[in-house]
Amino acid sequence: MKLTHVFLGSLVVAIAFSASAAEPLKSELLAVLPDYINTPDGMCLLPDGNVIVSVPNINDDTQNGFLLKLSPDEQVSLFYPCPDHPVTKKAYPFGITVGPNGDIYYADLQWFANPEDPGFNSRVMRIPMVGGKPGKAETFAAGMVVANAVIIRGGYLYVSDTMMVPGSKPLVSGVFRFRLDEAGVELKQPLTEDPHLIATIKSFNPEVGFGADGLTFDSKGNLYIGNFADGTLHQVTFDAQGNANPVTIFAKADFMKSCDGIFCDVTTDEIYVADSVANAVQVVSPKGVVRTLVQSPPSSGLDGGLDQPCEVIIRGDDLIISNFDFPVPGGVNTEYETPGTLSKVRLR
Repeated sequence: MKLTHVFLGSLVVAIAFSASAAEPLKSELLAVLPDYINTPDGMCLLPDGNVIVSVPNINDDTQNGFLLKLSPDEQVSLFYPCPDHPVTKKAYPFGITVGPNGDIYYADLQWFANPEDPGFNSRVMRIPMVGGKPGKAETFAAGMVVANAVIIRGGYLYVSDTMMVPGSKPLVSGVFRFRLDEAGVELKQPLTEDPHLIATIKSFNPEVGFGADGLTFDSKGNLYIGNFADGTLHQVTFDAQGNANPVTIFAKADFMKSCDGIFCDVTTDEIYVADSVANAVQVVSPKGVVRTLVQSPPSSGLDGGLDQPCEVIIRGDDLIISNFDFPVPGGVNTEYETPGTLSKVRLR
């Protein structure tokens, strides 16, 4: 590992540049998804061992967005049909998380309804859970461009907006924080001045217009943000009053091409990164060293290979991987195929 100091204006960032030395593991096919599912995305783990998978269906949006349930014995079933946005008449569920009382929150990424017009229609939805059953979803916060990842910690919900300032060069994206006792929040414009904004990052890849993506916390309460376009992992620390300190770059590697969904194993503080562009899952150590856990050549996913992984989550001894299969510029994956798949890697 080589530690290099990079000067970004007045900010000095120590970045661990890494070499992927260990032999990567092999992934396996976990589940083949029903034919009404064409683009799986986010995942969250329920206390009973069920995994809820968000499905925006953007490869073929004549099919609406759904939430699926993956049972502990790997059976897939429909969990919840997501409600349409009142303006676009479409639903695009992406990041998803579980609140302390069991309610489910997900990002409704409305940018896909009309990419030519930002619209500021993206929102975070809350599904009240009663007796293990989902109730009627309601809007928790609205007014974002590309609401993407959601995560809850310490009485707050955090959501990334992957294209917060459309047309900015370099692209400016960010993270908003809301108290869980807030409801029906409408963000102010410009979004850069809304008081819920706690972090911004910039993306410099001219071919990919997506910035702040995945979110995760380590055991110490530090927040991490995946920068999709640049493949960098960013860190936000907090002061004693809970105020966010300036964002720093925590990890970077030549072979880590994108940071999509991210997940911290708080027993080790290793962060698993869905590297959508490289068709891989990377692992970042607590010191910022990056290694490749698993990587696949182009694959439909049916042979157990990865098919453009977008999200990762740990259940027991397995890393579960959602295969987005939505080709982006420069990616290993160049073709969309059906059916959709989930993969897994045995960690222990």
